[in-house]
Amino acid sequence: MRKKPFKTESKRVLDLMINSIYTNKEIFLRELISNASDAIDKLYFKAMTEGGTEIDRDEFEIFISTDKDTRTLTIRDNGIGMTREELENNLGTIAKSGTMDFRQKNREELEKPRPEKDIEDEDEPGDTAPESEDTTENIDIIGQFGVGFYSSFMVGKCISVVSRAYGTEETWRWISEGADGYTIEQDESDSFGTTVIIEMKENHGDENYDKYLEQYVIQEIIKKYSDYIRYPINMMMTRSRMKEGSGGNDKKPPEYEEYFEQSTLNSMVPLWRRNRNEVEPEEYKRFYTEKFHDYEEPLSYAHISVEGMIFYNGLLYIPSHAPYNYYSKEYEKGLQLYSNGVLIMDRCSDLLPDCFSFVKGLVDSPDLSLNISRETLQQDRQVKAIAANLDRRIKSELMKMQNEEREKYEGFFKDFGLQLKFGVYNSFGTDKEKLQDLLLYHSLKLDKLITLAEYVGNMPEDQQAIYYACGGSISRVRLLPQTELIIDKGYDILALTDDVDEFAIKIIGEFREKPIQSVSDKDLDITGEEESEKKKDNKENKKLLSSMKKALGDKVKDVRVSKRLKSHPVCLTSDGPLSIEMEKVLNAMPAEQQLKADRVLEINSSHAVFDTLKELSDKDPDKLKVYSELLYNQALLIEGLPIEDPVAFANAVCALMD
Repeated sequence: MRKKPFKTESKRVLDLMINSIYTNKEIFLRELISNASDAIDKLYFKAMTEGGTEIDRDEFEIFISTDKDTRTLTIRDNGIGMTREELENNLGTIAKSGTMDFRQKNREELEKPRPEKDIEDEDEPGDTAPESEDTTENIDIIGQFGVGFYSSFMVGKCISVVSRAYGTEETWRWISEGADGYTIEQDESDSFGTTVIIEMKENHGDENYDKYLEQYVIQEIIKKYSDYIRYPINMMMTRSRMKEGSGGNDKKPPEYEEYFEQSTLNSMVPLWRRNRNEVEPEEYKRFYTEKFHDYEEPLSYAHISVEGMIFYNGLLYIPSHAPYNYYSKEYEKGLQLYSNGVLIMDRCSDLLPDCFSFVKGLVDSPDLSLNISRETLQQDRQVKAIAANLDRRIKSELMKMQNEEREKYEGFFKDFGLQLKFGVYNSFGTDKEKLQDLLLYHSLKLDKLITLAEYVGNMPEDQQAIYYACGGSISRVRLLPQTELIIDKGYDILALTDDVDEFAIKIIGEFREKPIQSVSDKDLDITGEEESEKKKDNKENKKLLSSMKKALGDKVKDVRVSKRLKSHPVCLTSDGPLSIEMEKVLNAMPAEQQLKADRVLEINSSHAVFDTLKELSDKDPDKLKVYSELLYNQALLIEGLPIEDPVAFANAVCALMD
């Protein structure tokens, strides 16, 4: 029979279908199963909307079989089938979608507006209705572009489609080996529906087409992409059993025989489309551990159902621990994305902000705009709306855990708090309002983790600011000279021990109209002393301070009398936006140029050392220089900074002892 050419520039277009549109060859099975599901949906729709058509939905199925001898994979459905004309129109014209035609012809019935629901009430139990079996609202036709069928040419050298339309007696076979065209001939079939037979390509190089004839590979692909197709996907599976009478009391080794058994490969009803009142907590947890391959149950989960301007269902999970590669470039964020129960993307990063990249879960929506291969999203308002809604929901779940299950939240924060802090810093303040309530800091006064809100709630009436101090550990922070006077006044100090802490808290700047200040800030004033008095104190000791500044040279920007010290003789503070702690963090990173904060050496005028320094200023300038170096190095050690000349420091200490 003479081949008919495709009704397009067939070779170029079909080459595009096979080699460019799809990035993953196993997608072909997802597309063919989706087509089969569409065919069944169309027949069910026909039964629901036309009189005289009696259909038992329980009899619908998609059946798959393999034959290694003939190297064929067969997908059969008992859906609406196609006439010769439909075969020619739908398969003979590339990018001609029979499903799209079906949508257009039945648009009024299929696109009845969904009842509006207030998104704010989405958490109310029971707002996810169980699937109805007798309404046309559940006819979710998947296909729209008319190219999915041609993905089978990625793995097949010859494709045959045998189809008999419902209500007719004629069966037709469509055959094609690719861009050269196709033939249509009459065939025979016992029942209506469509059968697609793929004769696999020969293996070559790294391409192994034999694997698509293996039962376990078929199972894995269906479980990954088509697990929630609403109709059973059945397959005759090879099993083995012990032969009768073998392995008995005669102690002969047992003998086994193979047999075939029909198995349903898909789950059909997605957990997220079920009514929440009908799902047990253990089902949610088991779904998480199995779906996301985690050995521990999640800390928290949320079942989402939203209808209105956007429509989607979803499951969100907060893991109980960070993956081994979470804080590395190898980690990929994202939620699984489904469209009408068919997996589109394994990790859709557009649905999660970086600060919530630890969240796992999935979203299923029929309203998304997908590209032609249905492997990636096209950016549109639906995606942004869903992402914004998820963003609010994730924060709500975390705040709920923080308020109601504090111990659990602190465990979460131990693993993922660093990501929240990076979220504040990386967004340059854009997300600070969203994230600042989620942050925890160690309180030196209470010796436990607290929020900024809890800090402000516990502040004495006379305290004007939120105070923090940075250090490598909580114990190191406690020993900082700058903290002593603040603690004596009954004020709390937040201990910041992560590298990103000070960068993030400076972005926050203030909380509930309370400025956030470092205990080392230049303009810190907790004594109530007027600025004029400070200037007077420094003026009276100008000669001493100038001599010490000269002795230290460019190591410090200035030497000043301090009012923040109580029992310690000296400390280092900084002028300008770059703090000493920031200097340490930034210089630990690979960079050509090292940064340096504007260091200020502060001297405690109430300490006995200060009297000695004043005396040396008049009597022994050389010894004052040595003492200045000693005190500066002492301040460096307290701050956790390296001494520039350890040998000179050791010799100076020995000379002092001598």
